[in-house]
Amino acid sequence: MSGTGTATSVRYRRFAEVDARGYSPQYDEWCTGVSDDDELLALLDTLPPARRQPVLFLGAVRFVGAPLGGYGAFRAFVVEHWQDIRHVMETRTTQTNEAGRCAVLLPSLAAISAREGRPLALIEVGASAGACLYPDRYAYAYSPGPSLEPEGGSPVPPLACSVAGDVPLPAALPPVAWRAGIDLNPLDARDDDDVRWLEALVWPEHTFRAERLRAALGVVRADPPLLVRGDLNEQVVPLVHRAPSDAVVVVFHSAVLAYLDADGRRRFRDTMLRLVSDRGRPVHWLSHEGYGTLDGVPGAMEKVPGEEDGRFVLQHNGRSVARTGPHGQSIEWL
Repeated sequence: MSGTGTATSVRYRRFAEVDARGYSPQYDEWCTGVSDDDELLALLDTLPPARRQPVLFLGAVRFVGAPLGGYGAFRAFVVEHWQDIRHVMETRTTQTNEAGRCAVLLPSLAAISAREGRPLALIEVGASAGACLYPDRYAYAYSPGPSLEPEGGSPVPPLACSVAGDVPLPAALPPVAWRAGIDLNPLDARDDDDVRWLEALVWPEHTFRAERLRAALGVVRADPPLLVRGDLNEQVVPLVHRAPSDAVVVVFHSAVLAYLDADGRRRFRDTMLRLVSDRGRPVHWLSHEGYGTLDGVPGAMEKVPGEEDGRFVLQHNGRSVARTGPHGQSIEWL
């Protein structure tokens, strides 16, 4: 009996065709193969559905040591090392820490700081090791558009981002007064295993992203942020209250809400809409997620048939403002 109609098969084929195709030929080949492979699908189906994610599986396989190459060798490695791979999938989570996403957040961050006339107090939900909490420490190369860099330069190669539409690109980097993050399992930029896990989550052809990750983690190590362990729905309000009163709070997240169940997303949505409507202090909310993650928020973009092109939607206080590349490689203003 073929497993090609199972939910796991459909999930891996969709990942190959929508997320990896044209972006990672290696992951396209591997996930297409998995989608037709009854034995590997059966192994994956021994895990809870939330633990069968393609990105988690691929990261675990590479963390355990799978060499890059054709599907046959990949398949043999997975079968031989399944118990080790399974252990990683049960104990780790996808925590891609892509500093490049700062390039699509920066226009909104700079506009918020300028509008409020205050420095930023950043709170990242799903912060991983915290590399996205340093938008003021990176250099940027927008095309077409300006090149920006902090005073004294940056150890991180410029974050390249292609631009379409009337993006409000800033002339300077916004000041950041305070930075904090929330994660169920914060990663430590000083821990070799945590760094190796983050590197395993970088897609194989993206050597520039691996180099950028290492450099960004150097920035984190030099000036560690406040990272709080816990559930985002329990920790976000207390962190907002801890932020300095002379700064404007921006709560942001990228590729996080898809890992919450529907009730968790609704609870977070309601909390954030309440925070941004509170006139007691300025709080802004930037969401950088896949289509439809914020269904039910007035002004948020819902999934549209035929538009599943792998891009994300950037929303400010629940209103869609841009479509973006998931790793910050492009921004199209709406």
